[in-house]
Parts: sequence; C-alpha cells; structure tokens
Amino acid sequence: MKQLSILSSAVAAALFSQSTMAAVITGQVLDKNQQPISNAEIHVHGKSQSVVTDKQGQFKIDVDNKGQLHISKDNYIDKRVAINGENQNLVVTLTPTSVETVVVYASALHKNSLEMISPVNVLAGDELKDKAKPTLGETLKGLPGVNASYFGPVSSSPIIRGLDGPRVKITQNGLDSSDASRIGPDHATSNDSLAAEQIEVLRGPATLLYGSGAIGGVVNVVDNRIPTDNIDTLTGAAQYTHDTVSNTNTYAAKLETGNDGFNFHFDGTKRKGHDYKTPTFELPEEHDEHEGEDHEEHETANSVENTFIDSQNVNFGTSYVGEHLTLGVSYGRIETDYGIPAHEHHHHEEEEADHDEEEHEESVFAQLEQDRWQGYMSYALHDNWIENISLRVGYTDYKHAEIEDGAVGTVFSNKTTEARATVEHKLGLWHGMAGYHYTKSDYDADGEEAFTPASVTKSNALFMLEERQFGDVTVELGARLEDYQIDSAVSMAEHHHDHEAEEEDHDEEEAEIINYSEDFTNLSLSAGAIWQYQEGQSVALSVSRSERAPLSAELLSNGVHIATGTYELGLGYHIEDGEIHFEPEDIKQETSTNFDLSFRRFIGDFGYTVNFFYNDIENYYYQQNTGLAFDEDNGLTSQADADEDAMAVYQFTSKDAKLYGIEFDVHYQVTPSALVKVFGDSTTAKLKDDEGYLPRIPANKLGSELQYTVADWQFSLTGTHYFEQSDITAYETKTDGYTLFDASANYQLDLGPVDTQLYINVDNLTDELGFVHSSFIKEKAPLPGRNFSLGIRGYF
Repeated sequence: MKQLSILSSAVAAALFSQSTMAAVITGQVLDKNQQPISNAEIHVHGKSQSVVTDKQGQFKIDVDNKGQLHISKDNYIDKRVAINGENQNLVVTLTPTSVETVVVYASALHKNSLEMISPVNVLAGDELKDKAKPTLGETLKGLPGVNASYFGPVSSSPIIRGLDGPRVKITQNGLDSSDASRIGPDHATSNDSLAAEQIEVLRGPATLLYGSGAIGGVVNVVDNRIPTDNIDTLTGAAQYTHDTVSNTNTYAAKLETGNDGFNFHFDGTKRKGHDYKTPTFELPEEHDEHEGEDHEEHETANSVENTFIDSQNVNFGTSYVGEHLTLGVSYGRIETDYGIPAHEHHHHEEEEADHDEEEHEESVFAQLEQDRWQGYMSYALHDNWIENISLRVGYTDYKHAEIEDGAVGTVFSNKTTEARATVEHKLGLWHGMAGYHYTKSDYDADGEEAFTPASVTKSNALFMLEERQFGDVTVELGARLEDYQIDSAVSMAEHHHDHEAEEEDHDEEEAEIINYSEDFTNLSLSAGAIWQYQEGQSVALSVSRSERAPLSAELLSNGVHIATGTYELGLGYHIEDGEIHFEPEDIKQETSTNFDLSFRRFIGDFGYTVNFFYNDIENYYYQQNTGLAFDEDNGLTSQADADEDAMAVYQFTSKDAKLYGIEFDVHYQVTPSALVKVFGDSTTAKLKDDEGYLPRIPANKLGSELQYTVADWQFSLTGTHYFEQSDITAYETKTDGYTLFDASANYQLDLGPVDTQLYINVDNLTDELGFVHSSFIKEKAPLPGRNFSLGIRGYF
C-alpha cells in the first residue's frame, strides 16, 4: 500500500499542475424562515473534507481548489454551491422536504436519490434496521416495483419489475456479491442486510457501470467496512431480536474507531432459528397419504419443514484517509447452514414386501461458506480536469455444499476476482467518469445436482458516463463496451439416457468431453435527462439499449434440479427422437431497449414519485416446459405417460418479449407527527406475437402506511394487498390474492451516552395465508404466519 501511495502521488505530481493556494470558506445555513440549521453537513466534492454547522448554523472549512460544496441535512433538499478557491462567506438556504435525501453510492457521480435520472430507492437508518430480514428479497419486497423469488425465508432474491436471477445484479459496495444465487432460487444471497449502512435499488438497466448482469437493475448493499471518512472517537452499536414465528434469535454488533487518519471497523452477526409457522394450508397432492381406496383427504400443515437457519459472519476493515489519498482493505467471513424447503429426494424401498412404506424423504440443508477480501484506493486531485482516480478490487471464495442424510451431496463453488478502475473528470461543462472493469468467475459444481458444468467466465469492459447541466435540465449520456467469454468442458455422458442399451452392453464407455468456448461483445448505450421545472419538482426521461450474453446455467445446464423439481436444459441443447444433443449454434444475445418516465415532487408536506416503464427485449431467455418428462429408468417420455416420480423437462429458449408497467409512492405529512403513504406497482410481462405471458411474474400490489410519532414513541401500520395473478403460462396455476398487515412500535430510551431503542414489530398481523406466485415452490412454502419481533438496539 505504501508503494502504491508513493506511486500515485508521483504520477499525480508529474502529470498535473495543482493549485496550492489555501482558502477559508465560512458561512451560515438557514431554513426558509431564516432560522439557523444546526448539524447540517458541509462536504467538499471529491474529497474527504467535511464539517457540520453549529447551533447558529455557522461553519468554517478550509479548501485549496475550485470546486463545489455539498450541503445536506435530514428532511431538507440537498444544495450544491460552487467555490472559486478564494476566501468566501456564504449564506445557504435549505428547503424542507418530507422525503429523506440520501447520496446514492451506486450512482457513481455523487448524486442523491432526488437527483437521479433512473428511478431509485434507498433503505437506510432505522427504517432499514426495522425492515431487515435474513434475505435481501424479503427485506426489499415492500418497495414499489420490487418483489421476491421466495424459496423460503432464508433463500429469497429480489425481483425488479418482473426480472430476477441473472438480470438483477447484487453488489456489495459496487462489487459483485459473487455467490451462487444467480444459478438457482434455492441458493441464498451472501449479503446480510442487518450489517448494511444502506441498501440501494436501481430500477431499469444499470449495465453501464455494472455489466450485462444488470440488465434489469442493481441492488447495492453499502457498508462501512472500509471507512472512507475519518473516525475520531470510539463508536459502536449492538442489537438483539427475537422472532416468535420461527423462534429465531439474532445478535449483531459493530465497533469503529480511529486516530490521526487511521480507521478501524468491526461488525458481526449471529442468527439461529427453526422451521417457521404458517396458517394451516393443504399440502400439494403428491404429498397426500391415501390409506384406503375410497379415501382422498388432503394432508394439511401449519409449518414449513426444513426452514431452519444457523448463521454467523464477521467483518474487519481498516483504512487510511488523508487529504488526497484514501487506502483501505477489508475481510469478511460468512458461515451459514440453512434448510431448503421442498428440496427432498425420494427413495423407493427395495424390500417393499417386508415394509409398508413405499418411500421415505430425506431433508437437505445447505452449508454456505464465503471468504471475501476487498481493497479500495482513491486519490483526489485539486483544481484539475481530473478530479479523482479510484480503484476497487475484490476476491471472493464462495462454497455452497448441500448436505444429504449427513453426507455432502452436491458442492457448488465460485471463485471471483473483480477490479474496477475509474477516473472522475470535468471537461469544460461536462462532468463524468470513465473506467475499466474486469471480472473473472471460476464456477464449479460436483455431485448429484451438478446440472451445470464447471465454467470460467471472463469479462473486460470500458465504460463512460457524462453529464451536463443546461439551466434546470441535466443531461446524462453513457456507453459501455464489454468483451464476455465463457469456457467450459461439457461431458456428453450425461446426455444419453438409453438405459436398455446400457444394460445389454456391460462395457463402460468413456465419457466424451467437448471443450466449449464462446465470445460475445456486449454494447450498452444510454441517454437521459431530468428537468427541475419547479423547486422540488422534476420530470425525468431515460432511454437505454443493453446487451446480455447467457450465463453458463442458461447456456449449458443439463440435468436434474431437485430444488425446483425439474430437469433443466440450456440454450445449447436440442431434443431429437428422445435424445438430447449438444449443438450450441447461433446463440444470440438478449437485447433490452428500455424507456423510463418519472414524475417527482418532494417539497413541503405532499410528495410523490410515479414511474412508467416499457422494456422491449429481443431474444429473452426463459425456461419453457417442453411437454416431456425425465426419470432415471425410462429417460425422456411425454408427461402424459410419465411415472409419478418423473420430472418435467424445462429448456431455456429465447423469444422476443415486452414488459411494461407503473410504480408509485405518494406521501402526505398530515401533521408534524403523522405521515401517510400510498404505494403500489403493476407489471405486465408477455411474449410478443400473442404467444402468452412469461412465467412466474409477481402479482401486482397496492399498499398504504401510517407513521405516527408522539413523545419518545414511534408507531407505524402498513397494509399491502397482493392481487390475484391469473396472467400465467400454460403450465402454471393462478395464485389467489391476499392482504398483509404489519405494525411496529419503537420507544426511545434516555440512557445517557447510549442511544437506546426498544421495539416490537408484528408481521402478518391477521395471520393471513399467502402464496408467492413468483416462487418455484409456492404451494409447499406459503408466507410465514403472524410474527412478533421483539428487540433492543443501542448506539454509542
């Protein structure tokens, strides 16, 4: 690090002429009534310098270059003020808003949530702590336009506007989370929302900065594991929560300290819970027990088996933050065991004459381990066309083992190396960022469920994002060129299922191995503008074209995926005369043309955000039911003639599709103590040429929330109605609608130096039975029943 620091300083000194003239900026921050605002933050753009205002709203900050001050305060609209590198005295007036303004780290250009052209939501602070669940999907599913795949409460990924899996990028501090959650819905994400400082959801294509895997959006988990601001004192937090629906106990702690520019961070989380309870529901017919010929009673349940969790993670980070240079590194370790509901193997007993049982089921659980290293370097230049040079690097070693009857069954592993270098600059009136992005993912799967072969995926990309202000209009242009390569050794032994021939021929035939390699060039372009036509009111329009190459799972899958109860085939295969053949020819990229139109009001007591979107996708990859079934004895047969234990064959195919809809969030500050919100979303997803709907598209939702504060108490009540989903494919069943009510109460304790809160959250207050249409196992795993979360958190 020291060598890198010296090298960075030398290069900057050699290439750029810098002004060293010192200047003092003083000023006062006032509200609309000319009253001082205390504790407003004054931050120098592109640098680590920041101060806060005193009780009279006054501040003083030293600068040595031309640039910009960013003034922010909760419940006020942020303001940016130009500085000329000379002594100045400023008076800044902030306008109140009932919408919290938060800097969006994933925006790259230091924009807050109200300045973004693309729609964005940010969960932060106590709101995030109250809504945090073991999975990202469950944490975020209440946001407009966001839903969850829901494979039980511990394996649930975000769905954005009907798109999920490989189309939604999950990142941590801007780098890929690098787990196996994009491969299958039963694989949990490795991000812990409880330890996050904030979670950002960018809707629509965000491929320019994050790659083709962000064709549907980005979920960025921001933490402070590499501190980027100096910490002068010892600070910390601790939290304990108990959930009654699954008898889960959660412990979390964080400590931070620093001295003379050196900073240190620690956080850890421990969570242990059991199977969760549900309202009474009927199990699917394949689980019914028929004890007599004339007896057809359905079996019922009031819990979902095999949904336990036992998880712990620890993270350490350190950094040096100087006036120009910031260097930091962090390490994190995750160990999690969690049950996988409806993930079971059926074994026919060989001695059926001596036993009444025809089969038994063995539950399967996942054992997840991850080691993650991240490094960060930033060098801020003064009074130059280049403002900042930064580098983020990451290495993740992820392993996901599935334990069957006490023995290791299938092991999924993913080793990922990633680097992102950026140069922030100002060219005339244009402000922007150019960068290089490298990723390498070494994926492997070994065992009974290794339906996707081992593969190595590499990408190299150049990108640029530029913005310019024309009066009240800000224009943003972007482009990304990405070279994407997949290499894999495909075993042809798995592709032949003529068992009769195998029985006649006792000679073992050596498996044929095909070395497969394919290169794709992905081009993404975007243009957008936001018009602040009145103070606190804006309209934004963006158009983007994004290309995505298939993941190895979409291209090369060939095998039984027991978690979803299907036999999966990739794009590279075709079926002829009951045989599976590997012929990956003419694989075209998925190309999305997306339009976003947003209307926003965030001034005063009444505000709203309304987003309209239309997404036209060529060569949309999705799994289609082939009408065939597979079992180990008979190979491929028609589903009509298949045995009970045969699995339906689903194959990835590509067809043109369109997705469109609306999402909105309206709020009204009725009194200083009472706030009312109304929110909702609607997504329609169809194949073109009237070929039907896309599978597992989330139901539309409509909800309302009341927040009320009195003295040291904070209350909220939220009701969300999920509509019936009847826009389905031929092999789906409709999902009935349901309504969920959630309530919470927080009490602020005065314990001197420790800021303490007692809280109780009640999820599913009315104990409603609800099934998630987007879930592969919706009939086997309904949503949890009534849950009381009791806890305490403290900050010092």
